[in-house]
This record gives sequence, structure tokens and C-alpha cells, in this order.
Amino acid sequence: MGSKSTPQAANDSDSQVNIPSGSSQTADQSDGEENIESTTTNKEKDINIDDLTATLGSVSIAPKQPSSIANAPQSIKSVAKMLASNKYKKIVVLTGAGVSCNAGIPDFRTPGTGLYDNLQKYNLPFPEAVFDLGFYARNPDPFVQLASELWPGLKHSPTITHSFIALLEQKGMLLRTYTQNIDMLDVLAGVSEERMIECHGHFRTASCTVCSKPFDGEECKRIIVEENRAPSCLSCKGHVKPDIVFFGEGLPDRFHRLVKKDVRDADLLIVMGTSLMVSPVCQIPDMVRRDCPRILFNRELVGTFCRDGVKSRRKSYSNKERDIFHAGDCDESVRLLCSLLGWKEELDELNSSTRLG
Repeated sequence: MGSKSTPQAANDSDSQVNIPSGSSQTADQSDGEENIESTTTNKEKDINIDDLTATLGSVSIAPKQPSSIANAPQSIKSVAKMLASNKYKKIVVLTGAGVSCNAGIPDFRTPGTGLYDNLQKYNLPFPEAVFDLGFYARNPDPFVQLASELWPGLKHSPTITHSFIALLEQKGMLLRTYTQNIDMLDVLAGVSEERMIECHGHFRTASCTVCSKPFDGEECKRIIVEENRAPSCLSCKGHVKPDIVFFGEGLPDRFHRLVKKDVRDADLLIVMGTSLMVSPVCQIPDMVRRDCPRILFNRELVGTFCRDGVKSRRKSYSNKERDIFHAGDCDESVRLLCSLLGWKEELDELNSSTRLG
């Protein structure tokens, strides 16, 4: 019995073509009709596959986002949405010492690790004396020692935040970046001098503190870094220093010439890594137009900034426009922002290309 059941099942299967009773169709004819039906069915399947392919052809299946991106704070998402809109092409950036901390350069005021605390070894009458013209005239050694340690391009590479500013320029979105820092890391990161305002000066050039005559910048660097002494003016023998702004000196003419126009033209302000305590630079956030959104990446809320979602205290500021504040490390904030924007690879490549060997 069992040996015959399999052939019988096969015969039943082969005979499943409907043949009317009394028909004279042969088995060959039945096989032909079955082949036609099978071909038709396969063609319909092909058409369905083509339709499905056409439908799905325009669908992009994105890889699963890392948890850090998926769980990004709303403040960062809001900034990413703004930058992705292509609406902002005249961004003004304002930075302070906090953007350079990850380069190994201390900020000024953090208790225990700040620059002013670390200067106590020089027995200064007050921490700010290291940048005081009168004190430099009497005792230039503390500044010379500090300058030899911090001279740009010798030990410290641009941070991710500096590279982000350079990336904004590459994308045609940067109107100007104002930095209170003297480390020149923005320029080393690739920001053009045209887009830079170094509010407190730089180390590229030097001059006499007495007669103001220019002094060769490279020679000033050599004497301070290699000989650890203050250069002497070739004309009056006064002390020479790099053209960074000391207390008692005015800001560069370029700052005063451009700041009023820039704050008027700015369509977005990004402030990063600053206590906003040094005038007149600290006034820039309050100088932009009232319809100019303001973003703060900082460890703490400063100045007249308000927390995200809270109406600004600026007079006549639109209820629809809010300050955006994200608390934390500047580099971490920028990395997350660029990940959301799809700029992370560009950012990392740019930063790697500017690192000191």
C-alpha cells in the first residue's frame, strides 16, 4: 500500500487541469494550456516586481542612528534645524577662552585650573598684572614666560570648535568670527584673516611699548621663545611685545571699523566658551538686531541669554524668536551638532589636517 501512494499522488497533481466532461482534449493539449497559464502567472509576477521596484526606488533606507544622535537634546536639534534650512548666510560667531581648553590652553577664571590661578607662582600683585602695561615695563619676565609657553603654532592644535568655525566659512555661512583669544587657533584651523576679528590682538606682529615702532614678528618670537627675555626696541630700547592687547590699550581699529556693521547684518549669532565679562566684546550679543536669533554653547548661562524656550529679556524681542542655550563642553556640543547635520566627516577631516605633528 505505501509503495503505491506516492505515484497516485503524482498522478492527481498532474491531472489538475479542468477538462469539461466529454471533451476530446489530449494530454498534450492539457499540458499546453497549463504552460500558457504558468507563463501568464509568471508575467504578472514580473510586472508586480517591476512596480514594486519603481515604488521603492526613490526610498532611502537610512542606517540606524547612534544613540547619541537619536537622544540629542532639543536645543541641539533646534540649532541643527536652523543651520540645515540654508536660511542663515551671515552668521557672526563670538568665542572666548572656553573654546581653547581642549587644546591644552587654560581659561582665565576657572578656580584651580584657570590661567590667573596658575600665575601665582610669579608673585604677581594681582593676576591681571601679567597683561598690564605698567607692570610689563617694570617686570616683563612673567609675561615672557607665559608667552613662551603659549606661543601659537608650537604646542597647541586647533580644537573641534575652531574647525567648526572654519567649516562654516567653507560652506559660505560665516560673516565674521570675533574671538577674545590671543592663541590664533582660529587662523591655524583655516579661518581666513578676512573673516577674523582678533579682538585682543595676536602674536603675528610686534611693536615697542614705549615708542610704538613696529618690530619684526619672527624676531620677537625667537627672542621670547628661545632666549626667554623681552626684546628691546631698536630705536628707544624700550620693551617690545607681541601686538596683543594689554589692559590700558585700545582694541584694534579693525574691531571698531567692522563690529557695528556686522551686528547689523548678522542673521544668526553663535556664542561659545565665554564668561562675557570683558568689555566691550561682551556687549556684542546685545548689539545684534532684535530679530537675530542667539545661540549659546557654554558651560553656564551668561550675559543676557535666557534658557531655551524662555522669552528673551531684550526689549521688543519677538515672541517667536528665542535664545537657545546648550550647557556643556563646546567640542562635544559641536560634534553632536555636526553629526545631526551630516557634517561630522568633514569636520573631523578638517580638524585632522590642522593638528600639529
